[in-house]
Amino acid sequence: MASKFIVIEGLDGSGKGTQSKLVTDILKDRGYKVKKLTFPDYDSPTSSLVKMYLGGELGDNPDDVNAYAASAFYAVDRVASFIQSWKKDYQECDYIIADRYVTSNIIYQMSKVSDDERDDYIEWCEDFEYNRLCVPKPDVVIYLDMPPAVSQKLMSGRYNGDESKKDIHEKNMNFLLCCRESALYALKKLNWEHVMCAENDTPKSIESITQLILDIIDTKL
Repeated sequence: MASKFIVIEGLDGSGKGTQSKLVTDILKDRGYKVKKLTFPDYDSPTSSLVKMYLGGELGDNPDDVNAYAASAFYAVDRVASFIQSWKKDYQECDYIIADRYVTSNIIYQMSKVSDDERDDYIEWCEDFEYNRLCVPKPDVVIYLDMPPAVSQKLMSGRYNGDESKKDIHEKNMNFLLCCRESALYALKKLNWEHVMCAENDTPKSIESITQLILDIIDTKL
């Protein structure tokens, strides 16, 4: 029997890494067998095209690489990760928790296409990865909605104010605003779960966000 597959999504600086680790640890404490994944897999050579893209080697602007080409970079990394690292875990674990997944392409790369192409892009993206490349489809996608202005401040703290450490996505505020529009569109289109991570541009506590995520998992799965 396959694992219950949960994806934690959000823009850069939304707390995905922190929350996916906390949720994993809590589920393990409950006695479940859990595998945590992070995408892209920067430790693998399969992410080399992703690193070139994010590092600006293929252009300083995200739009320099079109939505479909950039999506393929990330997809190759995911399918290689599945085959090499967690195919067996998917069949044997109780839960798989992923920090980003196919859904990140829908947030980031869909922002590059016109509004009337969004549905076609989503259909292409899901068919390409889930049907053609045969990576597992998640049971639940949880979107952590941290306002971009807030996440930018959090990222600046992460990098100790060194803006040069940001990749071409993180440093482009206009792009991130477009990505949030894509995410909100996908929320309704694909029935993702929505977790508000700030009130009046003030981040909620880490613990309260974790509880909201656990409530969704306990209710949905």
